[in-house]
Amino acid sequence: MKETIKSNPPHNVEDYLARVPPIQRKALEQLRRTIKSVVPGAVEVISYQMPTFKLNGRMLVSYAAFNEHCSFFPGAGPVDAHADDLKSFATSKGTVRFTPEQPLPAALVKKLVRTRIKLNAAAQQKRKAV
Repeated sequence: MKETIKSNPPHNVEDYLARVPPIQRKALEQLRRTIKSVVPGAVEVISYQMPTFKLNGRMLVSYAAFNEHCSFFPGAGPVDAHADDLKSFATSKGTVRFTPEQPLPAALVKKLVRTRIKLNAAAQQKRKAV
């Protein structure tokens, strides 16, 4: 990842993607399109210097490019819920790492995003009940 992301934070998603090397940009743009297909009404912002989708004012998912890989950040709940589907990818709490040569399948991204939406809705209902 270019040092300019850290020293000069991107202003918007297009600015972020313009700074990413072409092979990673292509993978991230496909990921972005897939996420948008699930939540066309989500708002795209830069949060923690990464492209992030927000829905109903809450963080939904983020993604980013790094030197050796790309990462998708759906959160711990979706990663745990779909651990079997993610066996061929490196994961850690809330993160799925992939490469442009082995991108995340669109169907899997859609599952992860839908699970994040459900978990956010359940958390919101819980807060309202308290």
